[in-house]
Amino acid sequence: MSTKLFVGSLPWSASDEDLQKAFAAHGNVLSAKVVTDKETRRSRGFGFVEFETESEATAAIQALNGSELKGRNIIVSEAKPKK
Repeated sequence: MSTKLFVGSLPWSASDEDLQKAFAAHGNVLSAKVVTDKETRRSRGFGFVEFETESEATAAIQALNGSELKGRNIIVSEAKPKK
């Protein structure tokens, strides 16, 4: 079963590929998506990364929460389901 992570405080210049590269060292990334505004197509400053296993996701949280990505310290936590 896959586990989805929330990634916050992303730099505006971060892309899906940047997320993929940053998280790939910690496991099999199924998807990596920076959320963009529908009208302007600019980053909203957060995204989601999905790992194949919970253990890979936990390792990524421990390794990357508070780390730097393109000059900004990112926040990484387990994503909460939509209500």
